[in-house]
Amino acid sequence: MFEALAQRFSGIFSGLGRSGQLTEKNIDEGIKEVRKALLEADVNLKVVRSFVDRVREKAIGLEAIRGVKPHEQFVKIVQDEMTDLLGGEATRIAWNDRGPTVIMMVGLQGTGKTTTTAKLAQLLKKREGKKPMLVAADVQRPAAIEQLRVLGRQVDVPVYAEEGGRPPKICRRGIKAAIDQGCDVVLLDTAGRLHIDDQLMDELEDIRDKTKPQEIWLVVDAMLGQDAVTSAAEFNQRLDVTGIILTKTDGDARGGAALAIRAVTGKPIRYAGIGEKLDQIETFVPDRMAQRILGMGDVVSLVEQAQDVVDQEQAQKQVERMLMDRFTLDDMKDQFQSVMKMGDLKGLISKLPGAAALTDDQMAGMPKDQDMKRMVAVIESMTPQERVDPAVIHMQRRHRIARGSGTSVNVVGEVIKAHREMGRQVKQLKKQGLMGRVASGALKRSKAKRLKKHKREGTDIKKWFSR
Repeated sequence: MFEALAQRFSGIFSGLGRSGQLTEKNIDEGIKEVRKALLEADVNLKVVRSFVDRVREKAIGLEAIRGVKPHEQFVKIVQDEMTDLLGGEATRIAWNDRGPTVIMMVGLQGTGKTTTTAKLAQLLKKREGKKPMLVAADVQRPAAIEQLRVLGRQVDVPVYAEEGGRPPKICRRGIKAAIDQGCDVVLLDTAGRLHIDDQLMDELEDIRDKTKPQEIWLVVDAMLGQDAVTSAAEFNQRLDVTGIILTKTDGDARGGAALAIRAVTGKPIRYAGIGEKLDQIETFVPDRMAQRILGMGDVVSLVEQAQDVVDQEQAQKQVERMLMDRFTLDDMKDQFQSVMKMGDLKGLISKLPGAAALTDDQMAGMPKDQDMKRMVAVIESMTPQERVDPAVIHMQRRHRIARGSGTSVNVVGEVIKAHREMGRQVKQLKKQGLMGRVASGALKRSKAKRLKKHKREGTDIKKWFSR
């Protein structure tokens, strides 16, 4: 999401930076380009006009600040207004102190509501330490109940379901079951329709009135563009939703819906679905998202994403082995698998500062999931000795590994080359000051551990230190 918009903004800001100073003329040109970029991203016209007017008002009165380049001041104005457009401060969940927190999930059919409900249950369990329960309140769509049961098993969350019955009563009994089982969050997966109608809204209003949820979250398909904004406004008018969840954002490079929904409904975007896998959902933080839109990256979200899938102790050991020239092909395989768990590599790279300036050809040249899977298969087809010391892999062994992994000799060569290249880059980094200190710390920690081990085993310490 926002890929095209980030590229446009990156180009606009680069052009202003080359001009050296800001004048009324190039400010107007910059604002005109901002307006054009937002309209091309399918942002609502009224929202664009309001945004551009606020930027122009602040930019015209710009005063020189010592030590700050003029174009950077303009970037800061656009960033502040973009953050405000997306909701300003991140909104916290209204947790219930007197019982389970009830979250009612609503939305049209086909938006991915049921899958998103399961994703949220897993996220709340991991990030917030909650014990959620899913309630299957969609008795209209065929197989909706079974789908939620399957997803519940996958994320290891209990599901309350009944065959038939009225959804409001099912939800009330589901909340009671959650209390009996000690669950502190209840996610109500309600029914949807292909379009908004009175029957749907009456049912949802009845569920709301009977269960008194702390949160009502509307699930919206980001790929619907302005249609998503229209349906969000109608749902909000009838139900007074407390938050929006955008799905399928990985398929929408423009992002117009995200920029307009907040302005039109006045309700915050809480989460964004970034892929089909059950762990591919992230918290929508306005200031971080504004940085991403403006091509500044989003390193904080990237780190949080990594923390969810990476074993910190294992990662520390890998860094230490790398800095001591002991990085094996098994270590490289673990890194590939960690990256694949984090999602699409292109999406990860987009969160790095300056990624918006990369060309389509450069992005196309980045390794894909299937490339990493092939490399993992190659490493798993090697013997333990070969993984520790790739230098022993002569041509005959390469042929054997290629047959075992279902790849080619060329792919085996690429894996060995990648491992060698990684080692070469680490050696270069170790020559720099910062990396040298990290390496020194890693060596000291490793040596201290080995010293303790040898003391326990009665090794001659003087002889050991002479190595």
